[in-house]
Amino acid sequence: MNALTRSAAAYWNSSIGKKLVVAVTGLAMVVFLAGHLTGNMLIYAGKEAFDEYAKFLHEAGHGALIWVARAGLLVVLVLHVWATILLTRENKAARQAYQYKATIQASKSSRIMIWSGLTVLAFIVFHILHFTVRTNSHLAEIAKESPYEMVIAGFSGGFLQALVVLFYVIAMTLLCSHISHGVASMFQTLGFRSKKAASLIQCISLGYAVVIWVGFVSIPVAILLGFVK
Repeated sequence: MNALTRSAAAYWNSSIGKKLVVAVTGLAMVVFLAGHLTGNMLIYAGKEAFDEYAKFLHEAGHGALIWVARAGLLVVLVLHVWATILLTRENKAARQAYQYKATIQASKSSRIMIWSGLTVLAFIVFHILHFTVRTNSHLAEIAKESPYEMVIAGFSGGFLQALVVLFYVIAMTLLCSHISHGVASMFQTLGFRSKKAASLIQCISLGYAVVIWVGFVSIPVAILLGFVK
């Protein structure tokens, strides 16, 4: 093992190193969500605009770019979840060793974050199976003709689609709860949070979470209610 590898391993094994990994990967996902929502909102512009957007994504870089992006996001997600779980275990051990109020409060916050994060992870897996892998053969066939029609079919119909929409709403609510706490923590870990800027950063975190929630939740709900056809 060379010096660089040893240094990287030592940094990863430290709490500061894992917190930085959580912050950087969190920032990457925050940027991704903003871009993903911007593209998805084209559903309101109609079939042609949304299908052109989907075509661009799948043809960029001769079809390779989207797979590079997916692989990168997978690595980011795994690192984020892994580092968060390790930090949660460390916080639990610290709580048991030091029964201070601040430590207990931090542990409670961490427990909420870890469970909301794991629920969102389950949602991401479902979302990928639903619209990316398309395990539903009916949706897979529709997607060949029009990604727009695939999204409409995925959220409209009967009782099953209503349950899917409900799951999306619950998952996005948990995700945005996670974001509203996580973005503020990310600023702090990266050294951009001070006492003077704390209130502003908290407002930014909450505002970003609200925008993401309204944007992503509005799409399945609007389709289910027939506002988008």
